[in-house]
Amino acid sequence: MKKPAPIALPEVRKYNSQDKVLVAVDCIIFGFDPNKEELQLLLIRRDFQPEKGKWSLMGGFLKADETAEAAARRVLRKLTGLQNVYMEQLDVFSKIDRDPAARTISVAYFALISTDEHDKELIKKYSASWVDLSKRPALIFDHDQMVNKAISRLRYKASIKPIGFELLPEKFTMRQLQKLHEEIFDEKLDKRNFSKKMYSYGFLERLKEKDKGSSRKGSYLYRFNKDNYQEKNGNWIDYRNR
Repeated sequence: MKKPAPIALPEVRKYNSQDKVLVAVDCIIFGFDPNKEELQLLLIRRDFQPEKGKWSLMGGFLKADETAEAAARRVLRKLTGLQNVYMEQLDVFSKIDRDPAARTISVAYFALISTDEHDKELIKKYSASWVDLSKRPALIFDHDQMVNKAISRLRYKASIKPIGFELLPEKFTMRQLQKLHEEIFDEKLDKRNFSKKMYSYGFLERLKEKDKGSSRKGSYLYRFNKDNYQEKNGNWIDYRNR
């Protein structure tokens, strides 16, 4: 890669005279527990001041040799062991006094993962916990604002694209799919109408296998057919197999 030409000394001095501001990334990590049928948020207990011992999103500071997205993926991998997951930039939070320790701007990202796939030992290592979204505690700084904005973005995205499948295991029941949508949109859905609507999209595939854990008769398992989706709607990025 070709290095940029050096900047003339007077121009460098103009840079040096500017205020220095820290840049951080914070990750809003959503997961869905198919057994509890709850939409969850991955939180940590902050282990340093200010606000030591309080609940926080997972974050870190931007390094000189990485982009904001690379920093967010580093933080996500550090906490969950996962690399290929759905993640997108949410917003920039720049309130002057948002961090009492120093002037810090945060670039927030939200990620969707299946709770069956992450590294549970890493979560223990960093004193992190999955917390039901509906029962989440108060968070430090402006992290509650970040979460609320991420929920709104998730609802919008889920209304136009089937990104909710990123939160489910590869095989799931119709009940789990419905419960996921009820959790995302915070409303009860009619079972028959929901199933009919899902089938009408053409990307839901019923398998011969059954989940015997829900009842003696068992419930059929389904999976998201990416090929069918792409045929009708264009490219689908398979984050889990990138």
